[in-house]
Amino acid sequence: MFKNYNMNQVVLPLDLELKLQNNDIAFHVHHLVESIPNEAFEPFLRNEGCPAYHPRMMLKIILCSYTQSVFSGRKIEALLKDSIRMMWLAQGYEPSYRTINRFRVQSEVKDLIRQCFVQFRCQLVEEKLIDQEAIFIDGTKIEANANKFTFVWKKSIEKYHQSLIERSNQLYNELLENEIIPEMERESDEQLSLEELSQLVQKVDDIVTEYDKKIEASSDFPERKALRYERKYPKQVRKQLIDFVLRKEKYQQDFETFGTRNSYSKTDPDATFMRMKDDYMQNGQLKAGYNVQIATEGQYTLAYSLFSNPTDTRTLIPFLDEIEQHYFELPKHIVADAGYGSEQNYNDILSNRKREALITYNLFLKEQKKKCKQNIFNPENWEYDEETDTYTCPNQKRLEFQYHSIRNDRTGFERKFKIYECEECSGCPFRSSCTKAKEGNNRKLMVNERWEQQKEYVRVKLSEEKTGAIYRKRKIDVEPVFGFLKANLRFARFSVRGKSKVENEMGFALMAVNLRKFTAIN
Repeated sequence: MFKNYNMNQVVLPLDLELKLQNNDIAFHVHHLVESIPNEAFEPFLRNEGCPAYHPRMMLKIILCSYTQSVFSGRKIEALLKDSIRMMWLAQGYEPSYRTINRFRVQSEVKDLIRQCFVQFRCQLVEEKLIDQEAIFIDGTKIEANANKFTFVWKKSIEKYHQSLIERSNQLYNELLENEIIPEMERESDEQLSLEELSQLVQKVDDIVTEYDKKIEASSDFPERKALRYERKYPKQVRKQLIDFVLRKEKYQQDFETFGTRNSYSKTDPDATFMRMKDDYMQNGQLKAGYNVQIATEGQYTLAYSLFSNPTDTRTLIPFLDEIEQHYFELPKHIVADAGYGSEQNYNDILSNRKREALITYNLFLKEQKKKCKQNIFNPENWEYDEETDTYTCPNQKRLEFQYHSIRNDRTGFERKFKIYECEECSGCPFRSSCTKAKEGNNRKLMVNERWEQQKEYVRVKLSEEKTGAIYRKRKIDVEPVFGFLKANLRFARFSVRGKSKVENEMGFALMAVNLRKFTAIN
């Protein structure tokens, strides 16, 4: 005996909500988007043309599709026709893939995504899933939607530009020597500007035009032949100058695209070539990508941002600024790994933001080892006398203070050093192990007092029971989010180009990870 099955019987349509399970992820998507205030959707209002789909509905279907690891506009459109949860969220509407793709890359959508993170955090606080005691910051590199053979390197452009400057100056001097053009008033003696090169093209072109007129006016064959011979060199120069102008324009555009970066991709100029994690064959991958920074608590992403520089050190301060401006007030503890440990970052968190920085530095783990503590050639193990302001080396020689030194790093941050010099290094039995200074020179020691104080602060904080326990949570808090994103959600490459569009897609993906975890827990 079988259960009744009849394809010819008419069945009245039921409310699709009844078909969903009680804890379906569609309900969490619905409640999250509905919690966004109406004022956030006002930028989408249009008084002209056909009425648009409601941005709440569009936001819901895109978020829901991302939770199902569907990132293609065409596949999202297909889900609207055969997925019960998508049909319920869309309430019968079926926007095309073009409409979906246009919506998710709009600049106004970025504010909606931020509102999603803000409202989601409020929900976590209300349900006591996070305690707001600390945030855990880390970054990962995600591949851009760009061909890996479309790189442009800054050093190469600088090399070609310098060659162009030398050749253009040489050609200008030749034109002066041959008395083809008069001397110009130049802006700089080092190189010809783009405007000056254009003026040279115009002057040489006028000379070629004069020769053309003389040739046309002359009827004498030997004279015409001589004029054509004289015209040959100006015509070659004009062609060369036009090439210089075009190349000069291209190089200037390249430098504007580079900004502070060292490379960019031709297919996605906002993407920078970065060293990705090794693949399963232990091969380093150099691909165009973005550096994604996230702040988490309880394995939930509370804020995110994208950067073009591959290192994490210079991303911390602008990321914290963005969190305070768009997401939430910073908690008491800011936790990150050694990639963020720098004098500038410590100074910003401790002095400017008045927060506790639970961030290690590069040599933190090495300094904890017995080998490093017993190394007699490590200056940190040398005896220091505060009264005389001197260090004592392993050969019992004193290093006396000589002068102050100030250095600025690439970002313009000022670092102050005290320079000490040994009184006598000649004949020292430890010289080869202690210093690399040339024979006749003494060992010098550079000491950054503020940096040493900051390192001592970190060592003390991480040795305390409470703050040490908070730092140890970093690996199990922020690292799993990247695993959820890349392995579970299968989001390992962007599908759009341009930083503004990529930021929107990254927000959808990270919020999808949050919703999947929140649904699984409930």
